[in-house]
Amino acid sequence: MSAEPADLEATVEAERKQPLDWQDKAVIPEWYGRTAAEVAADGVPLDRLSTPLLTLDRSAKDRNVSVMAEWCARQGVSLAPHGKTTMSPSLWRDQLEAGAWAITVANEPQVRVARGAGVRRVLLANLFLRPDGLRWLAGELQTDPSFEFLCWVDSTEAVAIMDSALRSSGLDRPVPVLVEIGHDQARTGARTLDTALAVADAVIAAPTLALAGVSGYEGVVTHDVDTRAVEQIDAFLTRMTELHERLLGRYEVPEPVLSAGGSAFFDRVASVFTGSDEGRQTRLVVRSGAYVVHDDGFYRRATPQRRDAGPVFTPALHVWSRVLSMPEPGLAYLDSGKRDFPFDDGLPEVQLLRRSGPDGPVVMELTGHEITGSNDQHAHVRVPEGSPLQVGDVVRLGISHPCTAFDKWSLIPVIDDASADEPVVVDFIRTHF
Repeated sequence: MSAEPADLEATVEAERKQPLDWQDKAVIPEWYGRTAAEVAADGVPLDRLSTPLLTLDRSAKDRNVSVMAEWCARQGVSLAPHGKTTMSPSLWRDQLEAGAWAITVANEPQVRVARGAGVRRVLLANLFLRPDGLRWLAGELQTDPSFEFLCWVDSTEAVAIMDSALRSSGLDRPVPVLVEIGHDQARTGARTLDTALAVADAVIAAPTLALAGVSGYEGVVTHDVDTRAVEQIDAFLTRMTELHERLLGRYEVPEPVLSAGGSAFFDRVASVFTGSDEGRQTRLVVRSGAYVVHDDGFYRRATPQRRDAGPVFTPALHVWSRVLSMPEPGLAYLDSGKRDFPFDDGLPEVQLLRRSGPDGPVVMELTGHEITGSNDQHAHVRVPEGSPLQVGDVVRLGISHPCTAFDKWSLIPVIDDASADEPVVVDFIRTHF
């Protein structure tokens, strides 16, 4: 079964028909009572919107989706993008339409969102151990034979919990699970090959489960991206392939899955996995999620394109923020802060200003301006001598770490081109965190 996005399309269309109101901070009063589809059809100029504001650049997003799909096809790997990055059915639909094999999520609530939105194949890159939650899952699988689900296990205890809950559910097909390989002092996953093999034995002995592959997340190994980091990543991925080779012939599904690959080292995943799996009919799956919008911070530094080993992505998320005050030389305060932009992996960068003028908007690039700190609703900007910045100007910020940007906005305007002289709103996306 392909991950057909038809059900997602219905969800997206329903979201676009919802009336807008005060409940979403991106909505201005003129839109109250109108639908997202109606507002998008008007082509509203960006300059009419309030600040702070997070926007999605449609042209950049479309390029990112396309080049990642093309790269995966060339490498011979499947893509199950991490939906927890965006939690947006609209973006999941775009990724599936471009050829993604599944949508990955990170916990039980996200499984429910993906299922409710209409995702047909869900990969939970985590353990699923709440008994009532497992019985809910069994009911979904039982009533819909086209719904596919896979998750991880890393201990015999986890296997026992899943088996006990599923035995009482009446489900008539086993749930496929992947044995997770971990790294010392770094989240979940079996720490040794012997432990992983014991987990696999327990899965095979559990009638409610099916041994379906090997999984892991290489990003826990290192936060660096230098040559030494790549060597450490390759060693971790090699451990995964060693377990996979030990389990060949024991898998309980026609096509086992070997899966790793966040947004920083998916090139190494493709290289190590494809180099060790010739002719074995294994589905090799990378789970990159941040690529869909990229960023101007962490992933700009960490993405495989910096190693000339992956597709070239374009930042697609921006925060627009107004200069509220310049109370002393060299200092400005903006109206956006921790409630509006990510700050866990680097502060945003100041990129350009927009200013209303009698002959139309004035757009100027800004250099030498730096956000040095943030409060809940303010950003502190160091302003160089001779800066053109003025009180009332709107500043475009490039963000770092999109995974903690989307969760701050339940409705995000999509603009045609964030670098255009006069960007306009062409759509909206909703998020479900």
